[in-house]
Amino acid sequence: MYGLKEMLLEEKARLQKIEEKTRNQLKGAPKGTLRISKSNNHIQYYHCTEENPRKNGTYLHKNEEELVHQLAQKVYDEKVLRLAEKRLRQIRRIAEEYQDDEMEKLFLMEHETRQKLICPVESTWNQQLEQWMKEEYEGKGFKEGVPLIYSDRGERVRSKSEKILADYFYHNNIQYKYEKPLQLTGYGVVYPDFTFLSKRTGKEIYWEHEGRMDDPGYAKAAIKKIETYEDNGIYIGERLILTFETETTTLSRKNIERNAKRYLV
Repeated sequence: MYGLKEMLLEEKARLQKIEEKTRNQLKGAPKGTLRISKSNNHIQYYHCTEENPRKNGTYLHKNEEELVHQLAQKVYDEKVLRLAEKRLRQIRRIAEEYQDDEMEKLFLMEHETRQKLICPVESTWNQQLEQWMKEEYEGKGFKEGVPLIYSDRGERVRSKSEKILADYFYHNNIQYKYEKPLQLTGYGVVYPDFTFLSKRTGKEIYWEHEGRMDDPGYAKAAIKKIETYEDNGIYIGERLILTFETETTTLSRKNIERNAKRYLV
């Protein structure tokens, strides 16, 4: 499963922070534990320690409320620490051995002659991508009189910024579809500037470049479309990538690279 290794490492980092935090808190915690009792609808707190001869602990008065909180926190922190340590041991063991593409590698390690005789349990990523790229679609047409702009891949695009994007994908071997139609409930058919197939999730990712955001009418329409994407379960930062331009702010290669590395590579 693509992405699982990264998720494991993220969870490992989260648990390590929790482990460090609880260890530090426990260093200053008071000795003993807290016993809670209820008598005549009144809650009573007792401090239990090994040194205390009283089996049920020493009664804590109202002016010792801070100690009550410290003891309760200590017991909780100890439970959290034990669980965090347990899960970290499990994750370290799995993450050390696990590779996202291990099933695919198992097939690719076979001699090419054997590969022709085998039906893999799952299609390889290249096979999935090849099949996706073969799927035909009808893009959005161009009106007469619109400037002719072509990407290095040889397809016609609508703007110089879209050419910059298309050329970046092409020269970095990132497969895409230009203006592949997408039906959005509550809006109709849209034509995302670029559509990609995610290796991590197997789902399509859409890249919209909004190039005239200082035009009030354009910006209003763009915002409505973005909201409709999210109404259809396609969220920014998950399956929707956005870049913007105004007359004074142009599309930068740095921004393209940052988004591509985060979502597409």
